[in-house]
Amino acid sequence: MELPREKLLRLGADALTDAELLALFLRTGSRGRPVLGLAHQLLQQFGGLGALLRSNHQQMCSAIGIGPAKACQLAAIMEMACRYRHDEISNKAMTNPQSTRLWLTTKLGRRRQEVFAALYLDSRHRLLSYEELFFGTIDGAAVHPREVARRALELDAAAIIVCHNHPSGVAEPSAQDRAITKRLRSALALIDVTLLDHFIIAHDNMVSMAELGMV
Repeated sequence: MELPREKLLRLGADALTDAELLALFLRTGSRGRPVLGLAHQLLQQFGGLGALLRSNHQQMCSAIGIGPAKACQLAAIMEMACRYRHDEISNKAMTNPQSTRLWLTTKLGRRRQEVFAALYLDSRHRLLSYEELFFGTIDGAAVHPREVARRALELDAAAIIVCHNHPSGVAEPSAQDRAITKRLRSALALIDVTLLDHFIIAHDNMVSMAELGMV
């Protein structure tokens, strides 16, 4: 049977299965279970590679075959992926909702607390700054449009994309989400800043309110 490393050298990393990629990072198995078998077990237990990498340190360490060292290594992998995506989109125009979908999903999809964030863009819709602004229950009282607008003025932003996560796992805009979007659009219009989109993120799912005609 061909080992994952040998397969990678022969065919490239994209030829590896999720289990084979995970086995490369785990390096060693557990007692009585080779590393590839352990990788398959973990993917089955957590429900896939994405769910495993979004798990917190305690959840990872509770799994058989993952100790603190392996949990730290997997957390580092996830953070590296997030930073890679950040660098990848920083110099690109973000007029297409798909251009930011994967990065924002990895950024907010695993968060257990609700987070409201904004991507401030220049006149060519390139990223100036990604900032997490409000935390907790994201409702009309929690999100302050004046704070979003104030930061836009400080950065001399021409456009904004806002997003927040639904830890419940349901990526559907609520009535409160629609109300927040309307208030933000009105406040930003007063300072000649365009609200391009409002993304709702739930685990691996994302909904664009612009695509639904709500922005």
